[in-house]
Amino acid sequence: MPAAPQSLVGHIPALRRYARSLTGDAWNADDLVQDTLERACERWQLWAAGSDLRAWLFTLMHNLFVDGARRAVRQQGRRVDMDVEEATQDFAVSGGGAEQVLDLQRCLLRLPADQREVLLLVTLQDLRYEDVARITGVPIGTVMSRLSRARTRLRELMDGRPAAGAAPALRRLK
Repeated sequence: MPAAPQSLVGHIPALRRYARSLTGDAWNADDLVQDTLERACERWQLWAAGSDLRAWLFTLMHNLFVDGARRAVRQQGRRVDMDVEEATQDFAVSGGGAEQVLDLQRCLLRLPADQREVLLLVTLQDLRYEDVARITGVPIGTVMSRLSRARTRLRELMDGRPAAGAAPALRRLK
């Protein structure tokens, strides 16, 4: 076997961070990373030597995650919703700094999945727009648009502001 499978090990921490951000759950994230590494080992010959191994691994993970989400929708016959409060119970809060991290995690989970994915790939994984476009299978312009909307919405959520264009809260008048 060539050097590619051995070099996979160095990418595991980044894969785990990204998987955790996608799934919001440590157990599901570990399963997704394992599935990604299995797929990479099975199909290592498809990786073009000299190309960006990290981008290839993230593409594999993205495709596995999307396939899993679609499968869950088909099996359940409904949308897959994530309870933000339930997903954030895994995080222990102790002290002021951790509360802000918890708030950030909650706000990230409230972003639409396509925006959250692009935001995390660009900011957390430090991937170029071209790589993110290739991983997600969308044009670069769409990546930039999703990133801009994600940053704006995340800023609003962190500041505690309602979404732009959101319907105002209704009051009951008697």
